[in-house]
Amino acid sequence: MSVLTRDEAQQRAKLIEVQRYEVHLDLTTGDATFDSRTAIHFTTAADGDTFIELKAETLRSATLDGQPLDPASHTGDRLPLTGLTAGPHELHVDAAMHYSRTGEGMHRFTDPTDGETYLYTQACMDDAQRIYPCFDQPDLKARFAFTVTAPEAWTVLGNGIATEHTPGRWQIAETPPISTYLAAIAAGPYHSIRTEHRGLPFALHCRRSLAPHLEADADELLEVTRACFDRYHEKFDEPYPFDSYDQAFVPEFNAGAMENPGLVTFRDEFVYRSAVTDTERQTRAMVIAHEMAHMWFGDLVTLRWWDDIWLNESFAEYMGYQTTAEATRFTDTWTDFGITRKPWGYDADQRPSTH
Repeated sequence: MSVLTRDEAQQRAKLIEVQRYEVHLDLTTGDATFDSRTAIHFTTAADGDTFIELKAETLRSATLDGQPLDPASHTGDRLPLTGLTAGPHELHVDAAMHYSRTGEGMHRFTDPTDGETYLYTQACMDDAQRIYPCFDQPDLKARFAFTVTAPEAWTVLGNGIATEHTPGRWQIAETPPISTYLAAIAAGPYHSIRTEHRGLPFALHCRRSLAPHLEADADELLEVTRACFDRYHEKFDEPYPFDSYDQAFVPEFNAGAMENPGLVTFRDEFVYRSAVTDTERQTRAMVIAHEMAHMWFGDLVTLRWWDDIWLNESFAEYMGYQTTAEATRFTDTWTDFGITRKPWGYDADQRPSTH
């Protein structure tokens, strides 16, 4: 697999601007792969060549401006787009994609408790191309319009409000311009707790086997969410830029949480199954506040390249601790920061690899 370099990303960003992805995912094709059919609308500033990334099981077909591309030209994770002329273009790609069992791309999990299957995406940093073809770099933002075909008993979630138009056929509201690594989908027989705040739909989701535990903590989770949401509106001039706020607690998550716009995913260990300390509850509240800070700093305003991820994360961490202390009952978060996070930073700073 080729690794996109910063120089390549800079050159591609000078050549193209991406307007819109129309992605249809079919999640009913078996437990090994899913179908991904995508239309990408983009423009080029000049004549030239470029490429799009795609990590597929099978590339069935691709057409550029109505002309077929040779699937055999797809090598590694790159599909060349050659002979482009200045102006608008439309690329269509039909592919079968692998499910993941290790957290990258579209992760598939079957709950051993009841046999139910759950899916969710994790696209950061360069795993969006495991879900759909894309110009996979953070500064090439575009609008996303997802449609999803899923088993009829499932719920589908996305970055925008999800609507089931016919049984098993879901449409996700088109997003504002966002980076490829932030486009997200979750699907399965999720247990959901829904409410509204400031005129927007808010919700919590988890697998059904954890429903009693989520129900037991829902009041606290929603109270923290609403309090942080209101505090961020006091801090930032810009209102929340998306149309809903879902928080999904997902199984086998390989990180702590991910700031997908309008669909934040958390490891479902945060749905507590037994008695925990108040410090653990404080940590969970801080993670909620951290990910919410990213809605503005990271999602609305996004790093140009990955060498700025330190600022993206450190600012969200700062906002998370500060806002939790200001807006929730957990007023002692800075003590926790001094005990846990600050030594972590000192440790990293002593290494030869420090920045």
